[in-house]
Amino acid sequence: MALRCAAPGRVRWLARALAGSARLLPPAAAAPGPLGPARTRPPQLSAQARFASSAGSGTEGPQRRVVVVRITSPFAWLRTRFYYLLIRLYFDHEFSIEEFTRGAKQAFSVVSKLLSQRKLDLLEELVSAEVLQVLKEKISLLPDSHRDALAADIDAIMYTTEGDVRIYYDDDGRKFVSILMCFWYLNGANLPDEVPGEAKVFQIVFGDENTKEKKHLLTANYEFQREFTEGAKPDWTITRIEHPRLLE
Repeated sequence: MALRCAAPGRVRWLARALAGSARLLPPAAAAPGPLGPARTRPPQLSAQARFASSAGSGTEGPQRRVVVVRITSPFAWLRTRFYYLLIRLYFDHEFSIEEFTRGAKQAFSVVSKLLSQRKLDLLEELVSAEVLQVLKEKISLLPDSHRDALAADIDAIMYTTEGDVRIYYDDDGRKFVSILMCFWYLNGANLPDEVPGEAKVFQIVFGDENTKEKKHLLTANYEFQREFTEGAKPDWTITRIEHPRLLE
């Protein structure tokens, strides 16, 4: 499917943000209902992160990369795959979780940077109106260090996984699918070492042991929702944004 850009020149990156069936829905078409943690708690990832060192070709000194290992519940894995099968059978025959994940990852990077820069007006075509209103109130109260920590460069996203998947109908009989995506990313914001909720604060070495750059491994949860009622636009919107311990 081709992607409908919200505003030429202003959000040109949307053409690559959500590929295939993963497209963003204008907030006016989002499904009504409660938002945030009260609906569904994000899955607690059982995971660890570690460094793997290797000798880089044509470079001096050790190179470091982060390897995130997650232990997945077999029941949760089967449950989400069953929902993906239902989506392909009854809602979107072209749906691919691989394409959706790639698009969601890029959309997360774009939206998190706009949040960090307080450019909330550019989120009106990407985020539901209810969530955007809450974000405007919260962002204004954040210290600079926490706001800087919201931004996730696409290359700094270490791990992406799907969380809860829901298929449901509202009181008017409209059909919806929502997919919660969980992201782990590295960020160099000046946060205190004791910031709660992190997996670990890494000391990443570039070049030699005398040059060190500290990175925080942080998490975020973004929910994407699409209406599948006949005649509805085939677009997705973000209906939930969580940056634990940073944006609460």
